[in-house]
Amino acid sequence: MGVGVLNVNIGAARITLRIPHCRSLKDKRRVVNSLRQRVGSKFNASIAEVEMNDAWQILSLGIVCVSNSAVHASQMIDRVVEFIESERPDAEVVDREVDVIGF
Repeated sequence: MGVGVLNVNIGAARITLRIPHCRSLKDKRRVVNSLRQRVGSKFNASIAEVEMNDAWQILSLGIVCVSNSAVHASQMIDRVVEFIESERPDAEVVDREVDVIGF
C-alpha cells in the first residue's frame, strides 16, 4: 500500500471581543457556551476560550478547522468569524488574527 502526498491544511484564528454588557464571569461563560454551541452546530470547526479567562468583558477565542484545501480552510475560518460577529452584535471585535498552516 503506497502513501500519497499528505495535503492537510489547518485554518486557525484568534479573535478578541469586547463584551461590555458582561458583569461577571458567569455572564461571559454564557456567551462562550452559546457561541461554542452555535458554531459547532453550523460549521465543522472547533472553538475555545484561549486567553483572558478572568476578564469579564474581554473574550479571546481560538477557532480551528482542518481541510484538504488552504483556500477552503481560510474561507471557512472567515465564515465562522463573520458568523460570530453577526450572532453577537453587542460584541466589538478588537483584534483578529487568521492563519492557514499547510503540511
